[in-house]
Amino acid sequence: MTSPSTGRRAALVYNPTKVDAENLRARVAAHAAAAGWADPLFFETTVDDLGDGVTRDALDAGAAAVLVAGGDGTVRAVSQAMAGSGVPLTIVPSGTGNLLARNLDLPLADPDAMVAATFSGDVHAIDVGWARLVRAGGHHEEHAFVVMGGMGLDAAMIANTSGDLKKRVGWVAYVDGAAKSLVKAKPFPIMYQVLGHRMHRAQIQSVLFANCGSLPAGLELIPEASVADGDLDVVIFQPKTALGWLAVWRRVAWDNSVLRKFRAGRSILRLRTKDNTVRYAKGRGVELAASAAQPIQLDGDEFGEATAVSARVDAGALRLAVPAGHVIPGL
Repeated sequence: MTSPSTGRRAALVYNPTKVDAENLRARVAAHAAAAGWADPLFFETTVDDLGDGVTRDALDAGAAAVLVAGGDGTVRAVSQAMAGSGVPLTIVPSGTGNLLARNLDLPLADPDAMVAATFSGDVHAIDVGWARLVRAGGHHEEHAFVVMGGMGLDAAMIANTSGDLKKRVGWVAYVDGAAKSLVKAKPFPIMYQVLGHRMHRAQIQSVLFANCGSLPAGLELIPEASVADGDLDVVIFQPKTALGWLAVWRRVAWDNSVLRKFRAGRSILRLRTKDNTVRYAKGRGVELAASAAQPIQLDGDEFGEATAVSARVDAGALRLAVPAGHVIPGL
């Protein structure tokens, strides 16, 4: 066993409804002891504190590293508190989505490998997104996101997804939410401007501003997105008919997720006639303004409604611990 170090201490922030707390705490303590670190600190999230508050407590207590275990909402909240701190964060995949962990190609079924990475892994800097939401009454607030946020149908889909169903069947529950949302889906007018590009006016169903591009089940929404390029990827969905939605599905599930992986498939895509059902742009941020309040989501959690969103990227703001030698896609 390594002799004790000069008091370096890790902190574990976890959602007790998503993990086996006793087992995980024991694993973290064992790895900390083996690395010669002091006894770790443990913080549980609550309904009133999704993780940002207790993470600030951990940083104030002098934590030299933080581990997070919970769903996508917990990872988002902890990342918000960690951004700019310079302290490495380790994601221990838990819950049903694990969207950031999937985009980073982290081992989803090997918590020991991730816990060990806290003490002996590599550290990489990744971007953090920030979304300033303007409510209908003029009140505004800002929240971080590490995967993607959105306005419109995608947020309505999340709002219409049953929490109990999600617990039972995982991300597949969003299919039910999508079915409920599509019945009432109507395009809405929006003005948007990606920084560095001209302003646009359009009738859309949804707009996404993303730091990562992969979804569950191997779907590639934005194949070229990178968590460390200093840019947000913006996706505008504007199908006008049911056939338009089929074109959206083909673009995501077939073109991006299958054809683009092969040379012959990329040749087919170059020959295909372009359509405007899905439009892509990239920049340091995006300004969105709708004529009426629209649903908002950040990293798969609903955030009410807003009439305007200003999203920006904070390049390299989050230091992330990964297993030694692990290669992050697109980094």
